[in-house]
Amino acid sequence: MLINERSTRTERLLHVANEMMTAARTAPKGKGFDIIEVLLVSGETIQQLSAAMLDYSEKTGLKFITRDAQNILHSDAIILIGTKQQIHNLNCGYCGFESCDAKRKYPNVPCSLNTVDVGIAIGSACSVAADHKVDSRVMFSVGRVALELNYMPGCNNIYGIPISCTSKNPFFDRISTVPIKK
Repeated sequence: MLINERSTRTERLLHVANEMMTAARTAPKGKGFDIIEVLLVSGETIQQLSAAMLDYSEKTGLKFITRDAQNILHSDAIILIGTKQQIHNLNCGYCGFESCDAKRKYPNVPCSLNTVDVGIAIGSACSVAADHKVDSRVMFSVGRVALELNYMPGCNNIYGIPISCTSKNPFFDRISTVPIKK
């Protein structure tokens, strides 16, 4: 039997993506609160997400999102990692408020421990990609548009990690095709 590497690339990347989701799930979390959500985007949904990113870029004027929208088309899978809001009742002040009670008046301001939790989950997922020699890049732009599309209801602070397996990492050395306004 002969198996060309190119013919099994997507299957192998989806295997790595599943392991990345496991790593994100099992990453340590503040006070043990399991508020992380993890989602795999693949197939036609990547094209749909890219199109939504182009629309969002046009709507907001954030032109780098156009570059990222084109960039994710080089991936076979994207891992989305987000967090639900949970106040940890530590009164640590890292969110900018004196106490958790003061912060409760502003529910859209994230608890800093939630942000740390999503960062640790992202790091765990990316370490799996690195262990498998799979190219990846953390993109908040992907997560921001996933938030707009309500891919992860109840979550905010979402990040996307596109993965690829090609001879050159498509997520670095990127050149924007959008002219810079002077």
